[in-house]
Amino acid sequence: MEEFKGVTVVKKANVYFDGKVTSRTIIFADGSKKTLGVMLPGEYEFNTTDKEIMEIMSGELGVLFSGEKSWKTIRAGESFEVPAKSTFRLRVKTISDYCCSFAK
Repeated sequence: MEEFKGVTVVKKANVYFDGKVTSRTIIFADGSKKTLGVMLPGEYEFNTTDKEIMEIMSGELGVLFSGEKSWKTIRAGESFEVPAKSTFRLRVKTISDYCCSFAK
C-alpha cells in the first residue's frame, strides 16, 4: 500500500534515543494504529505491549529477538513480526524508513 486515506495523524512526534528514532502515529477509522518513522544508524532496544509488524520501506537493519542469539538481516521491502510483551534489539545499518502496525 503506497498511501493511507481517511486517517487521523497525531501531530506530536514520537521521539526516541535523542532523536535518532522518530515516528508519527496514524489512526484509522476502525481505531487501529500504525506509526510511520525513520531510524538513523545505531543500536536500539525496544519493548512491546502489543504485537507489532515492522515493514522496512528503505534501509537495512538487523533484528535480535529476546532469547535468541543470532541477528536476522532485514532489508527494504521486507518485514518482521514482534510478539506482544517482548523485547527486541535493532542494529540499524543505514537510514531506515519504516511502518509499524500494531495488533491487539
